[in-house]
Amino acid sequence: MNTDPLLVIYAGGTLGMVPGERGLVPGRDIESRLRKALAQLPPDRQASLPEFRIHEYTRPIDSSAATPADWQQLARDIVEHYSSADYAGFVILHGTDTLAWTASSLAYQLQGIDRPVVVTGAQRPIEAEDSDALANIEAALRFAVQPTLQEVAVCFAGKLMRGVCTRKWDTHQFEGFASPNYPLLGEMVDGAAILYPSRGLEAQQRGLPRFELPDYATLGDSPVVRVALWPGMPARLLAAWLLDDSLHCALLEVWGSGNIPNDPVLIGVLAQATGEGKLIAAISQCPHGPVAIGTYAAGQGLVEAGVLSGDAMTPEAAMTKLIHLSAQPLPLEEKRRRFVTSLVGER
Repeated sequence: MNTDPLLVIYAGGTLGMVPGERGLVPGRDIESRLRKALAQLPPDRQASLPEFRIHEYTRPIDSSAATPADWQQLARDIVEHYSSADYAGFVILHGTDTLAWTASSLAYQLQGIDRPVVVTGAQRPIEAEDSDALANIEAALRFAVQPTLQEVAVCFAGKLMRGVCTRKWDTHQFEGFASPNYPLLGEMVDGAAILYPSRGLEAQQRGLPRFELPDYATLGDSPVVRVALWPGMPARLLAAWLLDDSLHCALLEVWGSGNIPNDPVLIGVLAQATGEGKLIAAISQCPHGPVAIGTYAAGQGLVEAGVLSGDAMTPEAAMTKLIHLSAQPLPLEEKRRRFVTSLVGER
């Protein structure tokens, strides 16, 4: 276990909220509140906690209003502290609504990182009765000093999941997150953080980290759209989204293993969009399992239109990847190649 301190970044979320006149509102002074909560642990567990420092955002991110600019700020803060100090790892305290989106985006921006970045939050504030915050924070701290964890991960309810494979799964239960298409990276067992062998990215790391920090602000408003097909969907609505001049990319959520209606007009819209140089990808509306475009005749239209397979990627992983690729000055064919390549274990 690394003996260097951790950096805990408090970005916001329910974990740090306090009661207000109209409901929960962001609270301040997270460091003293966090250390007070950790002081409730049994003495032996307190003694074995890693040292950490706190970086608190003056304006906490409202998770439900988070944007790519917020993901970019978090990534740049991590890189700045990574370069200027010796930290064993990083813990990000984040709101649960878009936690999986942030974790996915950070994975692409921090490609090649050689130490842990663990994102966590809570379904209840840290001072609330029967809160899950203390358990999640303790687990995140213990996983964040594991030197063989060299990627962005989500820690919740004692489970460690690959960040780019994680989804919010429940609005209230403490087990609020799941990794539907990739096994757990680790779990808390009898108070110890246990990593499962051969599931992490450490074997893929070579040399120094190669962060990718494109400027997402250059994309403008709504560079990527996400469209879930529904029975009877008119092609004119799809055209309104996909043929908009400001659009860079689109994510389609199709049926089963990659099926769409056998509608020549709808397929024509897809073909026109890809012909205009737009990156169009498809994933399944099913939470488990990959798309296999072209397996059924009903999916041949996607192949003919040049739509890319999203494999078993989560919507969060696919959307943030499209945004990340759009922000880079790459030829279209290189963007298409990178989308179908597993960059950080997302495919």
